Amino acid sequence: MSNPALSLDSLRRPRLLVRAARIGLDSYNRARDLRRVLPGTESRLSQRTLDALMTAEAEMEGARGAGDGRYSVTRHVDLLIALMAEARLMPRPAPSGVR
Repeated sequence: MSNPALSLDSLRRPRLLVRAARIGLDSYNRARDLRRVLPGTESRLSQRTLDALMTAEAEMEGARGAGDGRYSVTRHVDLLIALMAEARLMPRPAPSGVR
């Protein structure tokens, strides 16, 4: 995944989930929340961390869509918050043609 912003833009999730995640972005604390949402995740910013969040969120979305009884809306929102926050922290690639 080369551009996290493009990947996030292509996600289609229920409006209420996205709205809740956006509200939670203000209180996201990387040191506290990333470890809780993805135990064992490295603390430094990396594409691997973002990929792991994308995978975990996709699994949660699959459980939601399938009506799985183990689905947790709280966990899903937590994953979306972390995913949005981490994507914001990633360096943006320079637009082509700009030096």
